Order: sequence, then structure tokens, then C-alpha cells
Amino acid sequence: MQFVIFKLGEEHFAVETDKILSINDMMTITKVPKSPEYIKGLINLRGSIKSLVDVNLLLNIKSEKEQNNIIILKVDEEEIGISVDEVEEVIDIDEYKLQKLETHNTEGYIKGVIDLEGRLLTVIDIEKLLNH
Repeated sequence: MQFVIFKLGEEHFAVETDKILSINDMMTITKVPKSPEYIKGLINLRGSIKSLVDVNLLLNIKSEKEQNNIIILKVDEEEIGISVDEVEEVIDIDEYKLQKLETHNTEGYIKGVIDLEGRLLTVIDIEKLLNH
């Protein structure tokens, strides 16, 4: 399985690459009045307008760091951007390394964790998170 690893605050997260269309540097964000708090605004990516979601708010993570990257995802036939502090790498990880968290997974969007050389990666089901 191939994953994109990114940071939010001090935590590492992973998302499967099959949902990811592109990884971009931060760009101009146009605010949308009266939009939900988790919508940062709209971005213009090569002439295509996309909603930008603040994934920190959805995951309830406090981060004072500047967000440097936008990950464009395909969710339910819609292209959505999520802002992250930093995309670190794209790696192949054997599926057997994914440890399920059935007993503690009350949210449903956490697929499990991967111990990657001492770094704990939380693997999230981005569709479930964005539809939550």
C-alpha cells in the first residue's frame, strides 16, 4: 500500500495515495462568508476552483505552525483540498504493518496506526473524515 505522510502539529498522519490527485504548495485562499469554520476558503488550482478544508479542525489538533502544503483529494466525485503543515514523503508500507484500533476507534475515520521506525503514523480514511 502506498501512503502520503504529512504532519499536523507534532503528529504524523498517513493517507492512501489512491484518493490523492496532487500535492501543492500553499496558495492564495479566498475566504467564503458564512461558510462552516472548517472551510478555510476556495483555491484556484490551474483554473479549477476547489474548496479548502482545514483538517486540523476536523481532527481537533491545535497547531501554531504555518501550513505549507495542500493535498488535493477525490472524495465522492468531488475534488477537495486539505491544508496540512507539511507533506513529508510518499512511501510503500506493507499492509500487515497497519495495526487496527477497533477498541478505541470511536470516530470511524481512523483506519489504524503504523509504527514506522519509531514514528507513529495515524492512518485516516479521508472520505469518512470529510463526510463526518
